[in-house]
Amino acid sequence: MRWGLAVLLCLGSASVLAGEVLRVLSWEGYADPDVVEAFARRHGVEVQVTVVDSDTVLWQKLSAEGEASYDVLAANTAEIARYRAAGLLRTIDPASVPNIGRQAAQFRDARKVADIFEGGQRYAVPYTYADMGLIYDRKVFAKPPQSISVLWDPAYRGRVLAYDGGTHNFSLAALKVGLPSPFLISSAQWKPLSSELIALRRNVLGFYTQLDDSLRQYRDQKAVLMFANYGSQQFNLLRNAGLDVGYVIPDEGALAWLDCWAIPRASKKPLLAAKWIDYMLEPQVSGLLMSRHGLSSTLKEAQSSEAAKRLWLQPVEDVDRRELLWGRIIAGDRLSRVLAP
Repeated sequence: MRWGLAVLLCLGSASVLAGEVLRVLSWEGYADPDVVEAFARRHGVEVQVTVVDSDTVLWQKLSAEGEASYDVLAANTAEIARYRAAGLLRTIDPASVPNIGRQAAQFRDARKVADIFEGGQRYAVPYTYADMGLIYDRKVFAKPPQSISVLWDPAYRGRVLAYDGGTHNFSLAALKVGLPSPFLISSAQWKPLSSELIALRRNVLGFYTQLDDSLRQYRDQKAVLMFANYGSQQFNLLRNAGLDVGYVIPDEGALAWLDCWAIPRASKKPLLAAKWIDYMLEPQVSGLLMSRHGLSSTLKEAQSSEAAKRLWLQPVEDVDRRELLWGRIIAGDRLSRVLAP
């Protein structure tokens, strides 16, 4: 597997006061250079942004022994639960993030958002979200594909793109076969789901992690179908590149992520990190998620006709096992080797 992209942006250094540096761990589109620079100038600090492209990379950077600490990070609610359980996060006082009051009711009350509230304490602030639907070539599909199983359809062999990540792909396979929950795999289900993912590997032309890489592969290798891990953000990217694509939520439903800002326990600047989170919820800043990247803002109520099909990510039964088996699958191993101890 590719282990992701790390990009370091050092902005606002000309106006640094007292050597203050805020280190941000984020995803593409969440901290654009001009947005970062405006924050840096406002507070007289330097901001260093590290961009990741997978939950695996995010976990490694935050939890690895000896890794330089970060002051604020963006992660989906399932990952927030994982970090919280590992004791890696600070609690957040809502009073330190007054713009929480601007959020839509469904995101404002932490008790109503799974995995960010425990023991009477808030651990994260919702920021943006998207469904993981299907992107398709409108010239090839007379009507939108209806089922996740289209990713496995031999009629499109060598013309399908998928995401390079074990956690989401096992959930995707679980949706395809109709398991009650895509987030809880029993011991009896590892074999059939691994077989499904081996078949997916054989049907696709490639796997991506980075947004730009998904665009490049789709365009240059003439793909006609893609599992959109980045959802509407990815759809927006392809359309802006001039591609005639559509976006659909399949009948089985779509995995959906709600990304939040959180403060690592190791942060040396929790007050500055809270200012960053508050800044991200300013209407002009949050609005750029929609106008630039096609994402959704938690300042607005979710208005989606597909809301009933949205399956918010939940903590899975065993992240490490999913990623181990996926690593073997993507390497081309046979089923017996994939499931070996």
